[in-house]
Amino acid sequence: MKRISKSGWMAVVAGGTLIGGVVVAMATPSTQVWIPSTDIQPFNVWHLGLDNYLRTSSQGDITPGQRDPNVYDAGLTVGVLPFEKVNAEVGVDYIANGTGYDDYPVYFNAKVGIPEGTLVTNAPALAVGGYGFGTNGKKDSAVRTDQDIVYGMVAKTIPGFGSVPSLGRLSAGYYVGNDKVLLGTDGAKANDGVLLSWDRTMNEISDKLWLAVDYMGGGNSLSALSFGAAWSFSKNVSVIFGYDIYEEKSLAGANTFTTQVDINFP
Repeated sequence: MKRISKSGWMAVVAGGTLIGGVVVAMATPSTQVWIPSTDIQPFNVWHLGLDNYLRTSSQGDITPGQRDPNVYDAGLTVGVLPFEKVNAEVGVDYIANGTGYDDYPVYFNAKVGIPEGTLVTNAPALAVGGYGFGTNGKKDSAVRTDQDIVYGMVAKTIPGFGSVPSLGRLSAGYYVGNDKVLLGTDGAKANDGVLLSWDRTMNEISDKLWLAVDYMGGGNSLSALSFGAAWSFSKNVSVIFGYDIYEEKSLAGANTFTTQVDINFP
């Protein structure tokens, strides 16, 4: 069972992170909790995502008494290919966090892929895409938004046993972004890394409940371990409740609690 999100039944983050004391936003494709997924929005089905990332603490000993900005994202995604075996989506996000980045709030994303079992029986799902395509790439700007991340993902549902139909879906991939924007704590480029996730609909409890854990590596401001649960209130409406643990808090800021409302229409 897929979650309703920016592509299937899920959504995720348009997170805000700190680089050199300023916030950087990430535009969102169809995702798990934080990383992209192989899910893709069906043809001519629009997805509205309303995501909030709320800081759970101050910076502590990094910046005593100071709280990093919360991040708010309104995104719209639509499926654009009328084919069964090859799907594609495009999307745009409006991201705000109360900083100078609000001067360039628009970000774009796109993805193309094939579902599981398309190439041959039991073949994994495949997807390639890009996100974080912001509108400010000026070299001398303190608020550059051109993360320009491109990625590839594979995903496979693991068969279960007995009365358990599936152990969930495992996904793995790799990304590369703009090496002038995605930096490590030492200021050197840290613009690539692994993408990993597990997700599963918990039919034993309810087919409306979905769980996921994902990880984005790279040692930059976007690197994080995230986990969450989603509840489907209807065929087209669901909400994710999640938590993001940032790998490099001196770059990304304090951890965030996220709520993500996902609505598909028509």
